[in-house]
Amino acid sequence: MTRIVFCDFDGTITAVETFVAILKEFAPEISQQLLPQIYDQTLTLREGVRQILESIPSSLYPEILEFTRSQPTRAGFVELLDFLDAEKVPLIVVSGGLQGMVEVVLGDLKHRVHAIHAIAIDPSQEYLQIHSDYEYGTELVAKVKVIEAYRATEAIAIGDSITDLNMALYAPTVFARDRLAVYLDQHQKAYIPWNDFFDVCNYLKASWKL
Repeated sequence: MTRIVFCDFDGTITAVETFVAILKEFAPEISQQLLPQIYDQTLTLREGVRQILESIPSSLYPEILEFTRSQPTRAGFVELLDFLDAEKVPLIVVSGGLQGMVEVVLGDLKHRVHAIHAIAIDPSQEYLQIHSDYEYGTELVAKVKVIEAYRATEAIAIGDSITDLNMALYAPTVFARDRLAVYLDQHQKAYIPWNDFFDVCNYLKASWKL
């Protein structure tokens, strides 16, 4: 059996919604206009996030990375990595946010995750240009496509918001909190509620009978 954990980053690994905070800080007017439409699903993530990011001058990209540097990770994340290492289960970060932001916040921990799939930034033009290997359908990072690429026999998803909805509807085992839990209730999809990664660890230990 090939078990793989697919974990969102922003608001999941980080204790707060860092990416949304960046959009509001560096593109306040367009964010105020488009974010509510993204949350109520009248505007796709692919369209909305692209419009917001590509309105930000590239000269601000170093400030964006610095803005994220001090963001704390959610309690129990290192312990989850330790547990998964011991069980030889890879953790893959799937983020609808920026690759550079993920790497800055993870720091030395980035070497302990199997892979990071997120939005790549090209700051060589006047405004930020974005790229994703998994841009598909309504998403800039289509997390279901990432899961399919790894062909896990048991996929475990961990998330907290709208960017995780398709992944959560697809994965057989889902840990959901915050907005994601509300969306899954609306879709009548079963999930495991969680507050921190100790909750995730404890549940996996029990379900894997360790």
